[in-house]
Amino acid sequence: MVSTLKRNPLKVLVEVNTSGEESKSGIDPSNCVDLAKHVKLSCPNLVFSGLMTIGRPDYTSTPENFKTLSNCRTEVCKALEMPEEQCELSMGMSGDFELAIEMGSTNVRIGSTIFGPRDYSKKQE
Repeated sequence: MVSTLKRNPLKVLVEVNTSGEESKSGIDPSNCVDLAKHVKLSCPNLVFSGLMTIGRPDYTSTPENFKTLSNCRTEVCKALEMPEEQCELSMGMSGDFELAIEMGSTNVRIGSTIFGPRDYSKKQE
């Protein structure tokens, strides 16, 4: 049975690996513009809404990671002729959300602050 429901395009954030860690997903910052253009021009069921990153777990390079993502937003918005205030930045977690907000984050992930630390001992391999 084919669905006849009309769905609105899904808003998406492009994940950027600002820390350069192999264990992290996301594109290299140098590819942000190309991927954002691809989403905007070639993916009719998606709406490019912004960029996201997850820094190193020890927060050693947090300011640099956030600055890199902010620079990516500037480049992407210029290329897409999009106002920066319309491009979300999702960066910052429980341990660094205040800095993230200071550096322009529009979304932070603070689950550990609310629910406590994750218990990885029960994680199945």
